[in-house]
Amino acid sequence: MNELTIPIHHKIYTLRGKQIMLDSDLAELYQVVTKILNQAVKRNSERFPEDFMFQLTQEEYNSLRSQFVTLENRRGQHRKYLPYAFTENGVYMLSAILKSKVAIDVSIEIMRTFTKLREFTLHYNALGKKLIELERKNDKQFKEVFTILDSLVHDATKTDEKVMGFIKDA
Repeated sequence: MNELTIPIHHKIYTLRGKQIMLDSDLAELYQVVTKILNQAVKRNSERFPEDFMFQLTQEEYNSLRSQFVTLENRRGQHRKYLPYAFTENGVYMLSAILKSKVAIDVSIEIMRTFTKLREFTLHYNALGKKLIELERKNDKQFKEVFTILDSLVHDATKTDEKVMGFIKDA
């Protein structure tokens, strides 16, 4: 497939603890009108349980609009209905009902992007755990070093007190 002009990873959001894509973004990627995409989904509603697709609440939609500017203020850009969010499984199911060559190619790229994001998350979590382990280990080691340094400074102070004053040469 040729490079997509729209970076897919910029179209994946986290909402309700799930990674999702909005119907309008998917329609743009699949090169169809959002209304047509949603009609195809409604004709196949049994394929889209709530863990595959859900409609955003007004608060969720406003939050996404303010954070990611998903809706531009151009003529014809305002929606009559709240958008639908598709989870990874929902996006995969879309490929089963949208049969065009573009839809197939885009679905493959979207699945690859979801996989890369999942791999990144796993590596990120593993790195975080290693940093915590290093911090704990180093905390213990630094405490030991500081204890030794405190002891040396204390001993040096005692030695300095003894040396203070005149020493008679023998």
